[in-house]
Amino acid sequence: MLLFTTILLFGFASAQKVIQLSYCSVGENHLRMDCKYALPQESPEPFCKYTQGERLLDTTNPDEEQHAPFKNRAKARLFPGNICRLLFKNLPNGKSNFTCNIKQAESATATKTSVVEKMLLLPCSAWSVLLQSCSGLMLTFMALPVLLETHWQ
Repeated sequence: MLLFTTILLFGFASAQKVIQLSYCSVGENHLRMDCKYALPQESPEPFCKYTQGERLLDTTNPDEEQHAPFKNRAKARLFPGNICRLLFKNLPNGKSNFTCNIKQAESATATKTSVVEKMLLLPCSAWSVLLQSCSGLMLTFMALPVLLETHWQ
């Protein structure tokens, strides 16, 4: 029993995980979504895929087949720094769910889902990425004058 528990805990400790899912608009109707993930040291490169429910938008796994309507609309790629990026053309109006899935051979899949509302989508820039990924830091900078009791005259 102790051996089984040790193996189980080691499996959880060494598994990959999705840290953050951020998104912005490229052009007028296109979405860019970045899925940042963490891997155990000296791990092989994982497979990444983006889904909407059961529909596969795109994947880096050559053994999986992309859902036909998305063949010319969605592209997933791995980038240095443990980032999987989705470029999705012609984002529909309203809200859409996107799920990032990170999988290494012989381990569980790590997932994170985000709801994207086209009307609220910010254009891609360093500023929009900062707003999404560092909201606590942004709040601190915006509140800094109040905290320092700066008087504007």
